[in-house]
Amino acid sequence: MTDKLKMTRRTALAALGTALAAPVFLRQAHAAEVTLKLHHFLPAMAPVQRNVFEPWAKEIAEASNGAIEVQIFPAMQLGGKAPQLVDQARQGIVDIAWTLPAYTPDRFPVGETLSLPFMVTDAEKTSVAMDTLMREYGQNEYKGMKPLAFHTHAGGKLHTREKAITSTADMAGMRLRAPSQSTGAMLSDLGAEVVFFPVTEMVVGLSNGVIDGCCLPFEVVPAYKLQELTSYSAMPAPGNRGIYTNTFSLVMNERAYEAMPDDARKVIDAHSGPALSKRLGASFDMAEAHGEKIVRENGNTIVEIPSGVIAEWRKASEPITANWQKKLDDKGYDGAAILKRANELLDQG
Repeated sequence: MTDKLKMTRRTALAALGTALAAPVFLRQAHAAEVTLKLHHFLPAMAPVQRNVFEPWAKEIAEASNGAIEVQIFPAMQLGGKAPQLVDQARQGIVDIAWTLPAYTPDRFPVGETLSLPFMVTDAEKTSVAMDTLMREYGQNEYKGMKPLAFHTHAGGKLHTREKAITSTADMAGMRLRAPSQSTGAMLSDLGAEVVFFPVTEMVVGLSNGVIDGCCLPFEVVPAYKLQELTSYSAMPAPGNRGIYTNTFSLVMNERAYEAMPDDARKVIDAHSGPALSKRLGASFDMAEAHGEKIVRENGNTIVEIPSGVIAEWRKASEPITANWQKKLDDKGYDGAAILKRANELLDQG
C-alpha cells in the first residue's frame, strides 16, 4: 500500500470517527428534527419580531445545524386572544409564547412587580433587573413552563392633544387612557380622569376627543400614528425613572423542552436566559428612539417633567406600592424583600 493510499484511508477513518462522535441531531442537518411554534400577538412587522424573534430563530437553526426550527406565528394566527397565550404555552397548544403577565392580573405577581409606577430606567437595564428578580423570586410562578426570557419596554410618556403635562396641576380633569391598573390608580390620584380600553379604541378616542391623551412609550407611536393624533409628549427629566413600564415573558412548554434531545436543549439554553432578556430590552430601546424621532420629525412638542414634580408623583404612588407589597405577602412571598431587591437592581450601575 502506498503512502498516499495509507494517508487516504487514515483520513477517511478519522473523518468517520469524528462524524460518529458528533451529536445525532448535528449529523442529520437536512431536515429539522424539532419544530417549535412561537405564538405572539403583534403583527409580523413589529420590531420585536423583525429585530429579535427572526434573528433568534435563525441563530438557533444555525447552532443546531438545522435540527431545530422555530416557526413564528404573529398576530394570534394560531387562534385565541392575547391573554390566553400563557396557557397556550402551558397546555402545549403552542411550544413558545410571548406575552405580558398583566394580561392575567395577579397570577404572576413577581412578574408584574416592575409594572408598578416608577419602576423603570431604560428597557435594557430594566429587563436585566427583571430577569434577575424572576430568577431569584419568581421561579415557581411559571409551573408547566420553561421561562426563556423576561423583559420590559422603555418608560411610558404622556402624549396629549391640546396641552403638555408638566405639573400636578396640569393633570386636573385630563381624560387619559391608562395602560395598566396601577398606572391608572396613580394618574387618578393625581387628578386625571382615567379610562381603560384597548389601543385600537384609544386611537378612536383621541380622534373624536373622548380622551385628551394617553400614557405610552414612544415605541408604540408609529404603529398607531399617535404623532398625528397628539401634539405634545411629556417625559421625566433626565436622571429620573420612567412613569411606568409593562413586563413581558417569553415562555416554553416544559414538556416540549424536556422531550428534546440533550444537545437540542443545550442549544435552547445557550440562546435564552439573561442574554436574551437583555437583547429584548435593547431592542425596545432602539424602537423607543425611533418612535421619538418620528414624533420630533412630525413637529410635535416634547417637554420634560421637572424632577421635583416626578418626586411628588412618586410620593403619591407610595400607597399603590404598599398595596402591591401586601398582595405579594398574601400570595406567600416576602413583598418587602422583592420590592427592595427590585429597587436595588434598578439603581445598580
